[in-house]
Amino acid sequence: MDSVPTQTQREKLEAWLRYYDDLNLGAFYTDRRTMGKRAAKPATKTAPAARMTTVQQSIPASAPVKAAPPAPVLPVLPVVNAASLFEAIDRVENDTIERIREDLGECTRCRLHLQRNKIVFGQGNPRAELVFVGEGPGHDEDMQGLAFVGRAGKLLTQMIEAMGLQREQVYICNVVKCRPPENRKPEDDEVATCSPYLFRQLDVIGPKAIVCLGGTAAQALLKTKDSISRFRGTWFDYRGTKLLATYHPAYLLRNPAAKADVWKDLQKVMAHLGLQPKKSR
Repeated sequence: MDSVPTQTQREKLEAWLRYYDDLNLGAFYTDRRTMGKRAAKPATKTAPAARMTTVQQSIPASAPVKAAPPAPVLPVLPVVNAASLFEAIDRVENDTIERIREDLGECTRCRLHLQRNKIVFGQGNPRAELVFVGEGPGHDEDMQGLAFVGRAGKLLTQMIEAMGLQREQVYICNVVKCRPPENRKPEDDEVATCSPYLFRQLDVIGPKAIVCLGGTAAQALLKTKDSISRFRGTWFDYRGTKLLATYHPAYLLRNPAAKADVWKDLQKVMAHLGLQPKKSR
């Protein structure tokens, strides 16, 4: 996919930049992670009264004192919690899941294609309110071309059903579309090459919530190197969508005690989506 903006998009961006420059607002860039969280600056404390000067002492007590003129009220521009202009340029106009798959093709863009059997693009409801994002395909996924169909996939299915949903109602995909050898963690360059297709998938689906399964998925979407233990179970914003990271089902197979933590995380997602847990028979 060509990431260079079209001439029309570039002209729009340049027009906005000129507009802000005409308003004498200074540098256009702002850290949008802090937008909507800015607090009003505390009022400046009044300096302690200085000793009276000789001139002040000479003024009669009865002399009227003129009040200082009120400080002029400057207009305040509202902060709009909207998508960044730069972020909007990254989006593909009139994109579809089918178009993304077609653009991906029989991908040979990174070394992962050398040993793969099948590309695992992702599957589920293309208009799902909930998307699960994993790290990459395993052996069973590589053989079938489907995401989360091995032991970890069966556990994910149980998690989804416990939330009161069916797999067909959600969308499931991975950061990389080809199986890393020996199920190793994807390298940074492999993630950088493949993740733009994931970003496009999420943009097209437009879910209400994204659940990252494991640290690799969360790090790719949140642009961080922090361990998942630092942000597991916390809501974040991803391009206007609420995102929450929890442990990967494969981790739960090795550490069953962590299932309680994952269930707490999923309950937060259920509350956000208005879901009721599946009733046990």
